[in-house]
Amino acid sequence: VVCINYGPDSGKLCVIVDVVNQNYALVDGANQTGVSRGKLNFKHMAITPIKLDIGRSIMTTKLEKVFKDSDVMGQWAANSWGKKLARQAKRQNTTDFDRFNVMILRKKRSDIIG
Repeated sequence: VVCINYGPDSGKLCVIVDVVNQNYALVDGANQTGVSRGKLNFKHMAITPIKLDIGRSIMTTKLEKVFKDSDVMGQWAANSWGKKLARQAKRQNTTDFDRFNVMILRKKRSDIIG
């Protein structure tokens, strides 16, 4: 399982299904992550510690079953890397009013502690 770190699918998980050549791999999102089956440059992905035991060029439907059975998304959410990306996405989606409320709460906390 790899995490895409460049392009429109950056931050999404996918599975290396087959190696095309020394620069490209055939990847598939298993209908779970929003990544469609296609080739991806090795420079645009980072290998995660999650591993699936699958054969080469497995069909998407079979990959989806293995993906669900091994609970890849749960493993990713429990991983520190996945938590970091979730935290960044949450912070990126905050509004100005949310940031203002956080500032007020920090001031209240520092008054209590300080």
